[in-house]
Amino acid sequence: MKFSKMFIPTTKETPNDATLPSHQYLLRAGFISQTGAGIYDFMPLGKIVLDKIRAIVKKEMDNAGANEVQLGFVTPLSLWEESGRANTMGHEMLRFKDRKNAQFVLSPTNEEAVVNMVKNRITSYKDLPINLYQIYTKFRDEARPRFGLMRGREFLMKDAYSFHSSEEDLVREFNLMEETYKKVYTKLGLDFRVVAADSGAIGGSGSKEFHVLADSGEDTIVVCNSCEYGANIEAATRKDRSFDYSSNSELQKVETIDTKTIEEVATFLNIPKSQTIKAVIKKAIYEDKTKIVVFFIRGDDELEETKACNSVNALELDEISENEIIEAGLVAGYCGPFGLPSNIIFVIDNEIKDEKGLACGANEINYHLTNTDLSTLKDVKYFDLVAVQEGDSCSCCGGALKYTKGIEAGHIFQLGTKYSAAMNANFLDENGKAKPFVMGCYGIGVSRLVAAVIEQNHDDKGCIWTKETAPFMVDIIVSNSKKEEEAQIGEKIYNELKNAGVESILDDRINARFGFKMGDFELIGFPYAIVVGKKLEEGMVEIVDRKTLEKTDVKVDVVVNKILELINNI
Repeated sequence: MKFSKMFIPTTKETPNDATLPSHQYLLRAGFISQTGAGIYDFMPLGKIVLDKIRAIVKKEMDNAGANEVQLGFVTPLSLWEESGRANTMGHEMLRFKDRKNAQFVLSPTNEEAVVNMVKNRITSYKDLPINLYQIYTKFRDEARPRFGLMRGREFLMKDAYSFHSSEEDLVREFNLMEETYKKVYTKLGLDFRVVAADSGAIGGSGSKEFHVLADSGEDTIVVCNSCEYGANIEAATRKDRSFDYSSNSELQKVETIDTKTIEEVATFLNIPKSQTIKAVIKKAIYEDKTKIVVFFIRGDDELEETKACNSVNALELDEISENEIIEAGLVAGYCGPFGLPSNIIFVIDNEIKDEKGLACGANEINYHLTNTDLSTLKDVKYFDLVAVQEGDSCSCCGGALKYTKGIEAGHIFQLGTKYSAAMNANFLDENGKAKPFVMGCYGIGVSRLVAAVIEQNHDDKGCIWTKETAPFMVDIIVSNSKKEEEAQIGEKIYNELKNAGVESILDDRINARFGFKMGDFELIGFPYAIVVGKKLEEGMVEIVDRKTLEKTDVKVDVVVNKILELINNI
C-alpha cells in the first residue's frame, strides 16, 4: 500500500477529553474517529489492526473446536423477560420499540439469544458438547463512556457459549477456553495475567478474567510475589489472619462518649483496631424493594462492596443517610451485632466467626461492648466481606500479596443451568430424562484489545505496535519524493518486500516534508522504517527500529534480507 493512496488523517492536536495514551494516539494517528459519546468509527489503519486481532481470536477458537455463528444485533425483549434479566441488566441495556410497538434491545450480551438458537434443536446428550461463538457488535449504554475504546458504548466482542450434559464436561471446556485465551494474548505479544473474578450480572458458579497489565488499567488486581495466584480485588482472598484476644473477663458495657470511629474506639479502650468490629451500614437494592443491611468486619479491614453485594444477593449497594439509619432503629457509630433490631439483616465476615474478646458497638448511643463472644450469636450469615490489602498473605502459598493494575480484556464463566433452566431449554440424558443444558460463557473484548496493546506499548511519541497487530511491518520513507532516484529506490524496496510477504507501506507523499513523514512513523508506530535519503549517494539506506528508535545504516542491496532477519527475531 502507498501512503498517498490511503486515508490516514494524522494530527498533532490531542483531544481535550482523551486522557489515556491509547485514546490520544489512536485518535491522533488516524486509527479511529469519534462520532458520539462512546461510539467510534475505525478508519483504514484501525480496521486493519481490528481485523488482525479478530483473525487471531477466530483462528484459536476454530482450533479449539468452536463453531462460528452470527446472532442478531437486535434481540426481542421477550427473551430477556424469559430469562429474568430484563430488569437486572439495568440501564446499560438500550431498549426500543418498533413501529408495531414490539419491544427490542440492542444486544449487550447474547446468553438468551444463543439458548433460543439451541433450544429444541439439540435434544439429546449424544449431540453434546457444542461451543458456539461469534465476533460481533455489542452495545451497552454506559453511564460514563470514557477512555476511548476502553469504555465505549458500542464495541466488537467475541462471545462464545458452550452446552454440556454435565458439570464435569463444562469444567473441561472451561479449562480448554482458558488455554485458548492464553494462546490469543500470547500471540498478540501482551503481558497478561489470569485472575479469579466475580461473575457479576452474567452469573454462574465461577469465573476468571484475563487482564492486560498496564498502569492505566481500571481494575485493581491482587497477585502473589511467590506463586501464580491472581484475582480481581472483587474476588481476591487471603490467608486468614489469626489473633487471640480471648480472656476470662466477662462481657462489659463501657461508656464511650463521642467515640464513633474505629480509631477513636481503639484509642479510648487502649486496644488495637484488629480487636474491634467495624459496622458498615448500606442499602441493598433489589428488583422490587430496598433493604437496610449491616456488614460487620474486623476494625482494621475494609469492606469490599462487590463481595458484600453478593452476600445478600442484591443488585447493588447504595449509601444510606443518617435519617434512614435512625428510622431503622440503628445508632450510627455505635452499631454492633448484639441486640440489633429483629428486622435488620446483617452479615459477619468469615474471619471473625466465633471470635472472642472483640469490642463492638452496643447499639446504644455512647456505649460499646468489650469481651464479646461471637459464638453466642444465633442464625448468623457469614461471608467473605473484606478487601484484600497489600502485604496480606497468599491463601495458596503464604507469600506476600501486592496490587497491580489491569485492563480486563477477557472473561470466562461457568454458567451452569442459570439460563437453560429459566428458558426451559432441555436435552434428554442417557436415561431419557429431560435436563437443562449445563452452560459456559466466554468473552473477549476484541476492539478493547486494540487499545490495550497501545496501553502496554507506547512512548511519548506515539504507538508501538506488536508484530501480530501492526497495520504494516515496515514504513518505507522516501525523504524527498520529488527526487527521481530516491523515489525509484523506495519503489524497488517496496516491491521486494511485498514479494517477500512483508506487509509494507510506501510513504511516497510528494508534498510532505521528511520531518513530517518521520513524525507520522513515530506516531503511528510501524515496527520498522526504511529511510531512503541523502545516504543513498553512498549506496546506503537507514533502518529505524520504532521500539528503540535506534538507527542502522544498511546497503540498499541487502536491506530486504536485513528486515526479514529483524522480523524473524521479534
